[in-house]
Amino acid sequence: MDAAAKNTHEDAGPARKIAFLGLGHMGAPMARHLHDRGHAVTVWNRTAAKTAPLAAAGATAAATPAEAVRGAELVITMLADPAALRAVAHEVLPAVGPGTHWIDTSTVGPEQVRELAALLPAGVTLTDAPVMGSVDRAATGDLWVLAGGTPLPGPVRTVLDTLGAVTECGPLGSGAALKLVLINAVVGGVGLVAEALALGGALGLPAGLVREQLAKGPLAGAVARAFAEGSHFPVALAAKDVALATAHAPLPILEAVRATLEARPELAGQDLSRIRHQVLSSR
Repeated sequence: MDAAAKNTHEDAGPARKIAFLGLGHMGAPMARHLHDRGHAVTVWNRTAAKTAPLAAAGATAAATPAEAVRGAELVITMLADPAALRAVAHEVLPAVGPGTHWIDTSTVGPEQVRELAALLPAGVTLTDAPVMGSVDRAATGDLWVLAGGTPLPGPVRTVLDTLGAVTECGPLGSGAALKLVLINAVVGGVGLVAEALALGGALGLPAGLVREQLAKGPLAGAVARAFAEGSHFPVALAAKDVALATAHAPLPILEAVRATLEARPELAGQDLSRIRHQVLSSR
């Protein structure tokens, strides 16, 4: 993480007119944080009821993506997958005008970013800025933002700094690419911790002892994520992120993790840490 880019939370910059599209587990707290920092935020979500809490707090709720982006200086998308981004873009593109800055914070991979860039009308900029961190960090503006498309336009940098610490990764698509690398390391790490705990159990070791000692080594971060309680990264989205990665390179270990994630569809909406219970219960 770039130390010089660490968000100090001291200055949110000038108020911006922002359209925020996608109010899932991450999008809702991100949009709320931007609103609380003084920006004029218009929100849209395919399930309209999810806009109600933000509207009650003073944000503007839009009925359609096109309505949300009209007149916005910045458009921020936080959507589940490439198909969702493609569908929203189809509705939004006719309504965005020159001078608009589009920031995509979804995890969709670099190809989808470049596909979107090719569709943008003249005068509209695109930044891929997927984030690391979960709902707790989204709510406090402590995300790790991976920005592609540098140099960043001033208004884009201002808003990204509000969301967290910004790492400028390079040309368009590089943020999306690095997100795949980092998130798959997390997913694979959690799977490895789960299996280490299962191995410890099979060898008769207390689970607490194994966890404590794993946390002292290079897997400390993965151990913390495997036992995280304030996060929500659904198993289905983790499997999607692995699928995006394995489309680029042969990754047999991650393919095995993906199979584990998909083996219990009833866990699809639960946090990634549930993989720990799944692995332990299957031994």
